[in-house]
Amino acid sequence: MRLYDSHSHLDAPEFDADREAVIARAEAVGVDRQLVPAVDFGSWPTLKAVCALRPGLKAAYGLHPMYLDRHRPEHLDALPGWIERERPAAVGEFGLDFFVEGLDPGTQRVYFVRQLEIAKAFDLPVVLHARRAVDEVIATLRRIGGLRGVVHSWSGSEEQAAQLHRLGFKLGIGGPVTFERAQRLRRTVATVPREQLLIETDSPDQPDATRRGERNEPAFLRTVLAEVARLRSEDEAEVAAYTSANAEALFGA
Repeated sequence: MRLYDSHSHLDAPEFDADREAVIARAEAVGVDRQLVPAVDFGSWPTLKAVCALRPGLKAAYGLHPMYLDRHRPEHLDALPGWIERERPAAVGEFGLDFFVEGLDPGTQRVYFVRQLEIAKAFDLPVVLHARRAVDEVIATLRRIGGLRGVVHSWSGSEEQAAQLHRLGFKLGIGGPVTFERAQRLRRTVATVPREQLLIETDSPDQPDATRRGERNEPAFLRTVLAEVARLRSEDEAEVAAYTSANAEALFGA
């Protein structure tokens, strides 16, 4: 069974002490490909070095809204050059976050729209963060047009999921789906078209319900897979096959 972790921050400092072992544990359970998205300009060189460790590690470069205080206009200006030189699998992680206090919405929008425009110019998929901002993200994607990608750590409604499907966007499903209280998410996962689903860990964050408070890692994608398969009354191997195919279609094999 081959699995594709569509969102793993393998470059994070939480993995500095045992990154090779983390990769080996993932590979041992079939997770042989990972999309590794950036969060700020300063992390891009480290992310590049980490993705050079294995052919199955795919880089994405972007500027995450939660790190707004680290971003500068010149970082946006540098992004096209990084894309031309490094040929990443995607642009990301970026988006809008109206949940965390102190993140200026206007400044977020500047970085969000510019990165969408850059991705469109390079014909690259986008890896989006959308927390309490899904409606605005959808409206902006519709206005700009010609984009594809994933809204990771999906937490929106079934109707919002349907709107994104019509726009050609996938949903990243991770550890939160394993929590009994996540009823809306679990209903959505059970019913959306299979071609819209990706599975992810968002490691080292968002551990599943069996590992609360622990460091998450890509090997734990198997727990997400099992829950998605259970919710959809499908075989795990079947879910592994089509979620991997979906990720390959978006980010490359």
